[in-house]
Amino acid sequence: MKKKLVTEMGRMGREEFRASSKLPLTVVLDNVRSLHNVGSVFRTSDAFRVERILLCGITATPPAAEIHKTALGAEDVVPWQHFADTMEAVALLKSEGYDVYSIEQCEGSIALQEFSTLPGRRYAVIMGNEVKGVQQQVVDASDGAIEIPQFGTKHSLNVSVTAGMVIWEFAKKLGWV
Repeated sequence: MKKKLVTEMGRMGREEFRASSKLPLTVVLDNVRSLHNVGSVFRTSDAFRVERILLCGITATPPAAEIHKTALGAEDVVPWQHFADTMEAVALLKSEGYDVYSIEQCEGSIALQEFSTLPGRRYAVIMGNEVKGVQQQVVDASDGAIEIPQFGTKHSLNVSVTAGMVIWEFAKKLGWV
């Protein structure tokens, strides 16, 4: 089995990416501290053609060397906006007709594998701070919470790992893969 060369993978260029159809999913980062996590979310969002990323609160914005180190240029093609407060982003998403879900361990949360999407709907998922998670007021303003079941001794996953799992699951549920 021979590994493919980058030139053999048929990747689209920046302009083709910008003009392409997008997964009807917006990713919201609620006060994410690590610029490397932000960059990783950009790179995963590029891989699955996520509509956009909303960077909120203390979440850093491009250009930044630490973001670029893990994003590898994805920060230049995935659309993004910054909001001083995550609640502003949630209000915008709701006004645009998105179904908004916090990715959080909550009473009444839906297990990621049990969550169902509806045809023609657009979704937003909110990933929280590495220590505190998604702010309670943001959870309260969400349409629901989605939880990734965990079976070990820890009660959380790295935010960039969580984003990868959630984006992949939405891509499958929305018929992209």
